[in-house]
Amino acid sequence: MEQDDKPVIASSVADGIGTITLTSASRRNALSHAMMDAISAALAGFQQQSVRVVIIQAEPGAKVWSSGHDIGELPVGGLDPLRYADPLEHTLRAIRRYPGPVVAKVSGSVWGGAFDMVLSCDLVVADPSASFAITPVNLGVPYNTTGLLHFMGRLRLNVIKELFFTAAPAGAEQALEWGIINWLVPAGEIDAFTSDLARRMAAKAPLAMAVIKEQLRVLSDEVPIAAQTFERLQDMRRRVYDSEDYREGVAAFHEKRPPRFTGR
Repeated sequence: MEQDDKPVIASSVADGIGTITLTSASRRNALSHAMMDAISAALAGFQQQSVRVVIIQAEPGAKVWSSGHDIGELPVGGLDPLRYADPLEHTLRAIRRYPGPVVAKVSGSVWGGAFDMVLSCDLVVADPSASFAITPVNLGVPYNTTGLLHFMGRLRLNVIKELFFTAAPAGAEQALEWGIINWLVPAGEIDAFTSDLARRMAAKAPLAMAVIKEQLRVLSDEVPIAAQTFERLQDMRRRVYDSEDYREGVAAFHEKRPPRFTGR
């Protein structure tokens, strides 16, 4: 729950299809710890009910599908903002390991960690209002290696670099060309299209679906890396999240002003 006790998500099941709806539009569906815990709990409940396909969506009419990680919950003072135990990281793993297709149905803009969440879904259906931006350089956040691997598993390297280095949103047509989304459909048809897609997948063999998804996850995720290389990358990240620039980026966001980065 949020402070006003309004639920941060709604979940339902019909005909073997589970739906998770982000319902915190007043906070631009920021990925708060409460929302991430609720999504993870909904996915666990769906798995217990043998739900075959899951759809993740925002409420109808939302201009922002999600603004990404709740900046107010990012740690400062030398703490890793994207550590393994972070609720967002836990939710991304839950989506990727769910034993059935998870579909992101996107209307509106997707920012930061929410972009990672969309790419962690198996399929993405979007309408022309959709846009996607990954914005750690706006805040001085050292994105984690796992998150970068999520992007590398889906997109071309030059596309990833443009997205991360510019932090500029990619519109729906660009997202289709780059492979961010599977289907671009008119706004008035996205509900019916996504429901039909989910029903077709729900009718397939669930055991075969689950093992194919897990094989694809392992083959794309389990990239070997030397221990000393991983430690070097972590040390580089540590210097960034303990830097003046990171503290400045978070402060500037809260103060609603442009950050003044110095490279220190």
